[in-house]
Amino acid sequence: MIITRSPLRISLGGGGTDLPSYYEEHGGFLIAAAIDKYVYITLHKSFGKDLILKYSDMEKVSEVENIVHPIFKEALKMMNIPAKSLEISSLTDIPAGTGLGSSGSFTTALLKALHIHNRSFVTPKGLAEEACDIEINKLKEPIGKQDQYIASCGGVSCFEFKKDGKVIVNPLKISTETFYNLEDNLLLFFTGYSRSASSILKDQNDKSKSNDGDMLKNLHYVKDLGHRSKKALECGDLNTFGLLMHEHWAHKKQRTTGMSNPKIDEWYDLGMKSGAVGGKLIGAGGGGFLMFYAKDKTKLRHAMMEAGLEEVRFRFDMAGTQEIIR
Repeated sequence: MIITRSPLRISLGGGGTDLPSYYEEHGGFLIAAAIDKYVYITLHKSFGKDLILKYSDMEKVSEVENIVHPIFKEALKMMNIPAKSLEISSLTDIPAGTGLGSSGSFTTALLKALHIHNRSFVTPKGLAEEACDIEINKLKEPIGKQDQYIASCGGVSCFEFKKDGKVIVNPLKISTETFYNLEDNLLLFFTGYSRSASSILKDQNDKSKSNDGDMLKNLHYVKDLGHRSKKALECGDLNTFGLLMHEHWAHKKQRTTGMSNPKIDEWYDLGMKSGAVGGKLIGAGGGGFLMFYAKDKTKLRHAMMEAGLEEVRFRFDMAGTQEIIR
């Protein structure tokens, strides 16, 4: 049996500038962190002749072309694996549609398992590019490269997206004290809303492609916020980082009407009055997790709990996508 896992992620600055519709013209930059919540893939040989796939549904097929799940289908085609005598299952710590990059994590974990099955070596960057090729090029999803890269590489990292499609990855240069203070004071709360990232990102993607002035101005500003967040974090100025998160959320909400809703705005305002320096909705928007940088964690936790929001506690993951059992 082969078991792989790939971490989910949180964005720390510059999110949205990793879409090809933006970075191919202007270059992109963001900071992201992998967290210790995972998507798992198990793969083992079965006694039957068919391929069995288990996820939120179950498929049993004799031909790869008959697979319904698009990522399973494209990954098996990419790795030249026939649909016979295998069972592949996926499990996740946190459901899809919650803004933590689960699709990219699923794709990288799946490809890693298939590489191990084929006894082929792949680097973290190679794995990320294969996942991007499937999701962006083959499936034409209007998404960026952030999720695949942070899932593959892990850590707290800066990503520069070049106009030619190359991605430069560098660890965020923060002190040990800053690392642990950041980890301790970032709090995640589930809003209870799930959504499709593709449907929200499509609006941004279409506007970027059509050179919409307001959208491009917004993304230019958010990219600059990413650079300013990097400087604040590397200087150990976490209070300024929190304030930049708040500024980021104010601009992010302007991209599309589906980015937030009255209830999310109410919870965000409550958090800001209850011990948070700044915060934002993680991912494309519309639901998922509210993340705050807190100056008073106890007060913030009590306020969110009384409002009915569940906290998900986490630590940073430094390993990225990896094999855990073979």
